[in-house]
Amino acid sequence: MNPSVLFYIIIFILVANFIVDKVIDRLNAKHFDNAIPEELKDIYDDEEYKKSQEYKKTNYRFGILTSTFSIVLTLSFLLLDGFEFVDNIARNYTQNNILIALIFFGIIMLGSDIITTPFSWYQTFVIEEKFGFNKTTKKTFILDKIKGLIMTAIFGGGILALIIWFYELSGKHFWLYAWGAIALFSVLVNLLYSRWIVPLFNKQTPLEEGNLKNDIESYATRVGFKLKNIFIIDGSKRSTKANAYFSGFGREKRVTLYDTLVNDLENEEIVAVFAHEVGHYKKNHIIFNMISSIVLTGLTLFILSLFINTPELSKSIGVEIHSFHIGLIAFGILYSPISEVTGLIMNYFSRKFEYQADAYAKETYAAAPLISSLKKLSKNSLSNLTPHPVYVFMHYSHPTLFQRIKQLKA
Repeated sequence: MNPSVLFYIIIFILVANFIVDKVIDRLNAKHFDNAIPEELKDIYDDEEYKKSQEYKKTNYRFGILTSTFSIVLTLSFLLLDGFEFVDNIARNYTQNNILIALIFFGIIMLGSDIITTPFSWYQTFVIEEKFGFNKTTKKTFILDKIKGLIMTAIFGGGILALIIWFYELSGKHFWLYAWGAIALFSVLVNLLYSRWIVPLFNKQTPLEEGNLKNDIESYATRVGFKLKNIFIIDGSKRSTKANAYFSGFGREKRVTLYDTLVNDLENEEIVAVFAHEVGHYKKNHIIFNMISSIVLTGLTLFILSLFINTPELSKSIGVEIHSFHIGLIAFGILYSPISEVTGLIMNYFSRKFEYQADAYAKETYAAAPLISSLKKLSKNSLSNLTPHPVYVFMHYSHPTLFQRIKQLKA
């Protein structure tokens, strides 16, 4: 295909995605002031509801600013041959294709991080601070940035180098080797995430002896769930918002509770949240998500292998010397509509799985404490109780609070 045609297709995709996102955001914003459903009216009093409204509107306005800045920056970079400029810088240092790619993406990622850091800083230390959520110190913020960049360089750079090495070694069949390597990496990350990755950012401590641990272990025994690893994570060092998650499988499986969750909820509510997480495991949702991710990665790599040798990909974004890493940039943009569709499908399954995990908690424990925990967590995070259905369909990986409570009471 003619590079000029591809260029205009890329521009169209970028602009269309931006417009669609802003339209959907606007639809959602129009629902901010909708009346709260009867089942949820006990969550906020008048003053708290006004605070939640202001929080949503502030984030909406800030989102317009950041996304507009991002699309203008991206289009400017394309129109001014920014990729050609960075590629030439990388080629000034070496002729090795792997090193050129690593330098190229290193410059792009570092530059992007430097440019967007002021927005992250404002989000954390102005918006989140204003509404009482932020607990992040400036030192923690900076250390998180540095650690994130180092991990991206090690893992992202390592995987990229391996893929390009496979490409140079086996040509169009590189995708099979790359798929196998990424699949293995995904399994290892899922298995050892809490043991290897989380400690770099947070402190995890075993749940101490007491009524809560006894209640959780009693429930786990009753439903035949073997669990030795129950951890508390110091989420309060960054935010007052609460969470819980399940990670790993086999002997490495563990449930992690945020300290904010333990502080905000009663014991029976925490057990109900735990029962929900057990439901995900019992229903094989973790395995399904991991296998689905691996399959989608294989599909993406296969399609990439069909087009990566096309010089027009590089020329479409203004780079004369065709290379794997430049083709990857162009392919990523052209492939984004397909990624959007697969993302919608995965969100659909994710929402379905949340219903199933809720039902499991209801059947094996009780619905009432799960409902009350969901209400408290929504209140403490100033959640949007009246999102637009289209916004939910496009962006939500969980059903709305109203939908979940309605289902639990059914």
